[in-house]
Amino acid sequence: MDLTGQTILVTGASSGIGRETARLCSQLGARVVLVGRNQERLAETLRSLDGEGHRAEMFDLSSADEIPRWLKSISASSGPLHGLVHSAGIHRLRPVRVLGSRTVEDVMRINVGAAIGLARGFCQRGVGAAGGSIVFLSSVTGLVGQAGIAAYAASKGAIVALTRALAVELAPERIRVNCVAPGVVTTPLWQGVLEMLTPEQGAALEAMHLLGLGSARDVSYAIAFLIAGTARWITGAVLVVDGGYTAH
Repeated sequence: MDLTGQTILVTGASSGIGRETARLCSQLGARVVLVGRNQERLAETLRSLDGEGHRAEMFDLSSADEIPRWLKSISASSGPLHGLVHSAGIHRLRPVRVLGSRTVEDVMRINVGAAIGLARGFCQRGVGAAGGSIVFLSSVTGLVGQAGIAAYAASKGAIVALTRALAVELAPERIRVNCVAPGVVTTPLWQGVLEMLTPEQGAALEAMHLLGLGSARDVSYAIAFLIAGTARWITGAVLVVDGGYTAH
C-alpha cells in the first residue's frame, strides 16, 4: 500500500469519497493532484493533506473533449501520473415517468463521458506512467435494481462495462483499469438523496446494508488498494464495498 514517490490525480476531490481518497493517498506517500469545481473546498482538501508537492486544479469535467489536452499540461508540469481516480459524479433522483432527456444527458456526461475522456488522456504518451492504474467509481445501483434512479444506475452500470473494456484494451500498455462499487456512504452527495426520502424509506435503505451505512474512508481504502502495487495483478475487476447490500 505504499505510494511514496507516485503522483495520483483524484477528481471530485472537494468532498466525499474523492476528498477522503486524496487524504489517504497523501498519507501513503503520494503527491496528489486534486480536481474539482469549487475552489474553496479544494483548498480545504489541499490543507488537509500530508506531505508536500500537492496541487489543486479547477476543471469542468463536462468538457470531455478538452480532458486529454488538460491532462497533457498537468503531466508536463507535475510529471507522469501513476494513478487516476475518477470520483466526481452527479446523482439525480427521478422516477422514470418524469425522467427527461436533459437529466439523462447531464448524468451520463459527468459519470461516463468524463471517465472516457480521462482514460483517453491517461493513455497518451508521457501522461500515464508505466504500470499506471485507473480506478473508476461505480455503484451497487449499477449491479442491482433500485427504483427512482434509472439515469444514475444506467451510468454506473456503464462504468462497469467501460472498466472491463478498457482493461482489455489498455493491458498491452500495462495500464490497469478497475472500479469500486460502493453502497450508500454518508457523503454530502448521498445525504442530499437521503433527505429526499421519507423516514421509512431511509430506514429501509439503511437496513439493506447488513453492516450499516459506510463512510468515505471505507471506500477510499479499496481505491488505494487498487491504485497501489497491492493490486498489480488485478485489472477489469469490480470491487464491491457495500456493507452487505448486494448479499441479499
